[in-house]
Amino acid sequence: QVQLVESGGGLVQPGGSLRLSCAASGSIFRINAMGWYRQAPGKQRELVALINTSGSTTTYYADSVKGRFTVSRDNAKNTVYLQMNNLKPEDTAVYYCNCVATRSSFANYVSYWGQGTLVTVSL
Repeated sequence: QVQLVESGGGLVQPGGSLRLSCAASGSIFRINAMGWYRQAPGKQRELVALINTSGSTTTYYADSVKGRFTVSRDNAKNTVYLQMNNLKPEDTAVYYCNCVATRSSFANYVSYWGQGTLVTVSL
């Protein structure tokens, strides 16, 4: 199995910053991509940012976070980060780490999820 452990959530005032981390461990042969999703109360889970994990860096950001959030990776540690700056109350949500990985060269890629970390942006 593959486990994802997230950290870095918490309470921050509007305009503040937080950095989320997500480390993947377990039976990993290759990771294709890692990313962050979020789910606010009463809303559907939405994609926040994605980064590939091989070759030249390719990233994707939701329009709502472009210019404020930065996704990065440390392949040696199977870890992805989300630097969140200029946070707004509407960024309040549970943030979930996602990893698309395979356990062998013969297995299919599978999507794995972390347990989620709460980010609250409020005065």
